[in-house]
Amino acid sequence: MKPAPFAYAKARSVAHAIELLRAEDARLLAGGQSLIATLNMRLSRPALLIDLNAVPGLGAISVKDGYVEIGALARHAQVERSAEIRAHVPLIALAMPHIGHPAIRNRGTFGGSIAFADPAAELPACLLALGGEIEIVGPQGARMVKADEFFKGLFETALTPHDVLTAVRIPRASAETRAGFAEFARRHGDYALVGLAASARAQGTRLADVRLAYFGVDATPVRARNAESALCNGDLEGAIAALRSDLNPADDVQADGKLKGHLAGVLLRRVATQLASNKPR
Repeated sequence: MKPAPFAYAKARSVAHAIELLRAEDARLLAGGQSLIATLNMRLSRPALLIDLNAVPGLGAISVKDGYVEIGALARHAQVERSAEIRAHVPLIALAMPHIGHPAIRNRGTFGGSIAFADPAAELPACLLALGGEIEIVGPQGARMVKADEFFKGLFETALTPHDVLTAVRIPRASAETRAGFAEFARRHGDYALVGLAASARAQGTRLADVRLAYFGVDATPVRARNAESALCNGDLEGAIAALRSDLNPADDVQADGKLKGHLAGVLLRRVATQLASNKPR
């Protein structure tokens, strides 16, 4: 199929993109790995497509005081190869090879994945597990939104129709940082049936500040807060049992809710082992 007719504009700057977004039914184009497919199936029919790829400065990865900043247009492949990401955000480094296939990672963008907010995607859950923030620029200026407050519902975020997601900021890992990631997919590169991104801080022989972010189980990535508390207390079996109250996965075309619930527990056991065995950085 071919997309319905639309107008096309190339943004020269973030301010220009925001100006163009004043048009009725305008959409932003970054990597296009999700948008182009929905355009071709005519699930999306924007009147205007605004191409962000010529906007300077949106593709950088930089290490700053206390955090790592990933520009919205940074390609997945760029993030995957980044020495700064491996050194300072190990959870993202663990997750990147699971995102699609090489052709997708060559074009898809970090910011695009966060903005699209597919509930089965890896990066929104990673951002939630890491306590990251999203930089948004709109008609009223720039603002930062915490990941816990960014994902609102199925493909729904804190972005308004006139906003541009410009960067993501993630706290830098310390010597005590621990990270874990695992997912179940029918084939490597497919969307996950269930996945888990986790971060924690080593505190002696225990874990503290555990954050468990599941994806593929609800309309948004979900933190398993009761399981987090149990894991901080060193009670893995209690954490697995707590998932029954933390998660309520529904049936979908991939698997029924009962299977997803079982897989969530299996993943927690695997990821807890990763968190416990992470070597000091």
